[in-house]
Amino acid sequence: MTTRLTQETLGQLFTEARTFSAWQDKAVTPELIQELYDLTKFAPTSVNGSPARFIFVTSPEAKAKLKPALSEGNIDKTMNAPVTVIIAADHSFYEHLPQLFPQADAKSWFVGNEALIDATAFRNSSLQGAYLILAARALGLDTGAMSGFDNAAVDAAFFAGTNTRSNFLINLGYGDVSKLYPRNPRLSFEQAAQIL
Repeated sequence: MTTRLTQETLGQLFTEARTFSAWQDKAVTPELIQELYDLTKFAPTSVNGSPARFIFVTSPEAKAKLKPALSEGNIDKTMNAPVTVIIAADHSFYEHLPQLFPQADAKSWFVGNEALIDATAFRNSSLQGAYLILAARALGLDTGAMSGFDNAAVDAAFFAGTNTRSNFLINLGYGDVSKLYPRNPRLSFEQAAQIL
């Protein structure tokens, strides 16, 4: 994997990609959602732990369940998005480590260590959500990641009785470019980075 991606591809993933709040009336198929997950799952996580759990909210019933947890400013864009992904973290992820990381007894590193479990689940589910954004863009979808919701309400509605907790939401679909604001500035290399 030493070939540099084309400028067009880099544009689709990064420089031309935008965060969308308005959506075209165009469905995202279950097959495309499956393909999206099948790309996302290959990106790296600590000890291959893969703690993220993804709920793809598409039906009117599931959207109605999500709506009361949304902050006011996020209701319309979420209800109008073809898909909203709840990115969550399974805090029992280490139970799968014998399958996912068979080269060592990695499960024993986590059992009883709640601080390590919580930090690993949060950090890596966040990474997996970011990977999902890039995978979605690679498949021609637009995204709108957001906080602005009541985590406890989402957890009660979607993860009751489990050890899984919501992290953030991503709206998915085909964005309406006519409703984009101009791109906001970014920090320069000098403001945000150092080479030591």
